[in-house]
Parts: sequence; structure tokens; C-alpha cells
Amino acid sequence: MKGIKGKTALVTGGASGFGAGIAERFSAEGADTIVADVDVDAGKQHAEAIGATFCEMDVSAEMSINRALETINKPIDILINNAGIGHRPMNLEDMPASEFERLLAVNIRSIYLSARFIVPMMKKRGGVILNIASTAGVSPRPGLTWYNATKGWVITATRSMAVELAPHNIRVNALNPVAGETPLLATFMGGADTPENRERFLSTIPLGRFSTPQDIASAACFLCSDEASMITGVALEVDGGRCV
Repeated sequence: MKGIKGKTALVTGGASGFGAGIAERFSAEGADTIVADVDVDAGKQHAEAIGATFCEMDVSAEMSINRALETINKPIDILINNAGIGHRPMNLEDMPASEFERLLAVNIRSIYLSARFIVPMMKKRGGVILNIASTAGVSPRPGLTWYNATKGWVITATRSMAVELAPHNIRVNALNPVAGETPLLATFMGGADTPENRERFLSTIPLGRFSTPQDIASAACFLCSDEASMITGVALEVDGGRCV
């Protein structure tokens, strides 16, 4: 796709799920793709399979990000903040503080940290940032209050980043996927991954299917390409109509 080939694209959480699909698509489009993940074995295996580079990174840890970028040692043209976690369904008052802090660290602090390190280099030459949010930030569901809240934060941060960074030729957008065939599927469904729960959740998606890593990768590829050069501050729902 125009504007992807030859660019250096960093995909956090790129070893599995949506991140793996995005990394595979970007590599296929000719991007110099870097799979960043805390899971070293899975990350190396996926990077090798798709012709990308692996870099160990804990997105919640400032020292880990700094060390990873020193290892990469090149400007990042496209940053895809995909890494994220969920939590098991529970009453909002029942979440332990330690679990809440971890949720904030991975889903929120990671975007702040990546911006601290990568935005300064992007200001010198322009770039694209894509944050992976969720339909949970648009249409929240009971039992997932704190996950919903983190994704709502991502959407608001995306819009604010887009406005502030536009004068530096940096575009910032987000994607809001609906539940997909990823390790977080049970979280998105609000319960165990059972045929009954799948059927119940699918009934809320007009197109009648879960999203796939390929669906998210296609949308990501477009928003990060030159074909979307006039698009910034958008939180695009890739949800089969669920949020309509």
C-alpha cells in the first residue's frame, strides 16, 4: 500500500492476536516491521515467520522501552500501540488495587511512555501513530467497567494527540475492534469462551461474526498509509455494526 513500503513500523503486542495480524500485513506490504512483545519465544517465532524483526519490550516499563529503542537504533515512522490486557468480569468495586494498577500500566501508561520516547523523533520527520482502542470505549458493558474506562481514555488521548501533533505532520488515529479470535475473547464476551456465550455475543453484531486479525490489519494498513493522509483524530469502529 502506498506510503507503507520502506517505512519502519513498530507494533507493540505484535506476537499474538490483532498485533500479530497487523505485523504480518505490514511486513507483506514491504514495511520494515518490528514485532515488540514481552513474550520472547512467541515474538521471535512470529517475527521470523513473517520476515520481521523481533524486539523484547514491556510497554508498561520505561526502562524496557528505552532499551528496546536503543536496540532498534533507527527512527520509527509508524507506531502501532496495540499491546493491551483485559480483566475478568466482576463488580467494579471488587477489582483488587494491584490488578487495577496493572490494567492502567499496560493499557494507558504504555501510550504515554511510547509518546515520550517516539514523538520527539517523529517531530523531526513526521509519522503516524495508531492506537488500538475498543468498542468497549464506545459502548461499555457491565462487569468490565475498568477495562471500558481504559479504552475510553485511549480514544480521548488519540483525539487530543492528533490535534497537538498535526502541526508536526504526525497523524494519530485509533481503531475500535469488536471481539475477535484473540486471547482476550473471553474478556470481550464478558464470560467464559463457551458456545452459548459466543452465540449470545454474536447476536449483538449485525454482520454476525467476530472480527479477525486480518480485519484489523486491513484497517490499520489503510489508516497508516499515504492514502489516509487527510485522516487524523479518528476512532474507526471495526465492529460489524455493533456500535450502530
